[in-house]
Amino acid sequence: MNLRLHDTATRTVREFRPVIPGTVSLYLCGATVQAPPHIGHLRSGVSFDILVRWLRASGEQVTFCRNVTDIDDKILQVAEREDVPWWAVAERNARAFTYAYETLGCLPPDVEPRATGHVPEMIAMMRRLIERGHAYPAEGSVYFDVRSYPGYGELSGQRLEQMRPADDSSGAGKRDARDFALWKAARPGEPSWETPWGAGRPGWHLECSAMAIKYLGESFDVHGGGLDLVFPHHENEIAQSRAAGYEFARYWVHNGLVGVSGEKMSKSLGNSLSIRTMLDQVRPAELRYYLGAAHYRSALEFSSDALSEAAAAYRRIEGFVTRAAEIGAAGGEAVGSPGGGQPASAALPAAFAEALDDDLGVPQALAVVHAEVRNGNNALAAGDREGTAESSAQVRGMLSVLGLDPLSAQWTGAGRDGDLRGVVDALVAVALAQRQAARERKDYRAADAIRDDLRAAGVLIEDTPAGPRWELKR
Repeated sequence: MNLRLHDTATRTVREFRPVIPGTVSLYLCGATVQAPPHIGHLRSGVSFDILVRWLRASGEQVTFCRNVTDIDDKILQVAEREDVPWWAVAERNARAFTYAYETLGCLPPDVEPRATGHVPEMIAMMRRLIERGHAYPAEGSVYFDVRSYPGYGELSGQRLEQMRPADDSSGAGKRDARDFALWKAARPGEPSWETPWGAGRPGWHLECSAMAIKYLGESFDVHGGGLDLVFPHHENEIAQSRAAGYEFARYWVHNGLVGVSGEKMSKSLGNSLSIRTMLDQVRPAELRYYLGAAHYRSALEFSSDALSEAAAAYRRIEGFVTRAAEIGAAGGEAVGSPGGGQPASAALPAAFAEALDDDLGVPQALAVVHAEVRNGNNALAAGDREGTAESSAQVRGMLSVLGLDPLSAQWTGAGRDGDLRGVVDALVAVALAQRQAARERKDYRAADAIRDDLRAAGVLIEDTPAGPRWELKR
């Protein structure tokens, strides 16, 4: 494997070398589920999904852990405002995130732990930090002493004396305003768990360290998340984990944020764009293309025009693959395990592999995809079936790594919605047979009426040399 990744901790692109050769452990900070996801969340999901796919295509065995923060101040505030249990807020939004990830073709994590299921691990970590002199109990809470860890601030490039007070606690009994809460003392009416230092609930930062270590070990390969998590969340994770004696993550990888009118997309700003809103404008595969097409570390300024351009670019790729399939030259899905024990990446164009190995350079990789699509279209126009099949196989192999193969089960409906797709296929086939029969008896008025009725129902018909082809209206 020749992968190089930009490590936030060193601010350099480093050669990626797993702790255990051939095995990669990856922890991604998942959702805090106080509200449904917006496309900023989904950009992180798509970016790290591409990383997981590329690692696996390169022959690595990946253990992918993505957490759910299901207890948090914001969740409790929503529950109080709506007068519903806190767990009901967390559950409905966790399901919304799962739906969004699946809809955009993100592979499921190998494990998806929830914070509330790992309080014993958090208690053990707090005890360890207190014994080592890095944490202290105070009035039912437990705080991390930031002055006790000399490296505090290195990830974010800050100096301790320039930092603002921690904003995750009321601060009762704190020795330093910048100390952050590992555990928050119970307040009336809030959920709580018993610990040796009093009843309460976990601090956000402690949750991720405890879950990452439980499932990936004391030393693991990659810790990922959005750029907005560098400080304080990931800074605090490093401090508490290494102060407890663990190496923790070896590479810190962060995706850029999605903005609207120059501001970071967030629920508090009221400028969130939900996945359901986006899917009123484009199909899921087109939205995935849009979110994944820019380099993962770059800022992405949302605009409807850019979304439309991305959808059109994907449709150009899809059009070639579909036409190749219609003449029986679709090619096989190259990403899997080709013969000879070689990783699937060995069957892909060298320029594509080099692009992804260079800090996951998706824009350059997509340039290779589009170049091969042009080759394939030229082969189609020339009636070169063999050339068409070869280009289609290359394109589909590359798209599989990017999660965008139009003929995959994800996008054809043969997966979760396979039964429904089969019913639609059968019904449309009946209508097309009736239309063809009308044309054969030269009843063109009836044939046109069937076509128009299908269009009104959202089914578009295109007559091709291989016969009629249909798709759902976008």
